[in-house]
Amino acid sequence: MIAVTAATSQLGRLVIDALIARGVDASGIVAVARNPAKAQTLPHGVVARRGDYKDIESMRVALHGVTSALVISGSVPGARVEQHANAIDAALLAGVGFLAYTSVLRAREATLSPVAPDHAVTERYLEETQAPAVVLRNGFYTENYLLRATPAMATGELITSAGYGRTASASRADFAHAAAAVLTTDGHAGNRYELTGDTAWTMDELGAVLARIAGRPIAVRHVEPAEHVAMLVSAGVKPPIAQMTADIDRACAAGEYEVTTHDLARLT
Repeated sequence: MIAVTAATSQLGRLVIDALIARGVDASGIVAVARNPAKAQTLPHGVVARRGDYKDIESMRVALHGVTSALVISGSVPGARVEQHANAIDAALLAGVGFLAYTSVLRAREATLSPVAPDHAVTERYLEETQAPAVVLRNGFYTENYLLRATPAMATGELITSAGYGRTASASRADFAHAAAAVLTTDGHAGNRYELTGDTAWTMDELGAVLARIAGRPIAVRHVEPAEHVAMLVSAGVKPPIAQMTADIDRACAAGEYEVTTHDLARLT
């Protein structure tokens, strides 16, 4: 039995699809979700169980009888460390024999990434448990840039504070196939994979692609981080999200997302 936590998330659904594509029978997949009702749209035969990262006992019960589990990281800043520890503890209590955890690119080496610290703490905690596990350090999802692409094509202007920093992004489906690979093949315990796209690109290159799609010029406007935050807030973006966007661009400008390892290509 293979379990996928946060199974009704965008990534979770794709991992389940990837497992089935690799020949795993749906009845051998446990979809763990806070609201199992949402799992009704998953492929027929997948076993849906309730499990909440905030409730260790619910996670332990949900993971009963599972041999391998993918712990998909939480999305709430400030709560992730505790939630991840709960999920890991529950898996060990349930007797899960192999864990995979979705971390972020260069979690312990990055100094500017706003999401890296929580994942660095979780990685260390997972090591301390000495559980057979693999860390999947996912790079940036290409889909994240749709939030910028849509208004850019509408207004003819792509705003960034990333300068000429590069991002080696990949699609969620690519990361999902990597997770499915480590859950269905041997030899991954103890490894840490830096998962990136094979090509690192700049925001100017993104602007050129969007212009080609839109059939109109797209100007790339480079601004300072503070101005970027102010512009986003004035456009209706909530201040915490605006600040995180600028922080991500700042990390990109410093070169924290440009690494290309080809681990993703090898796994998939």
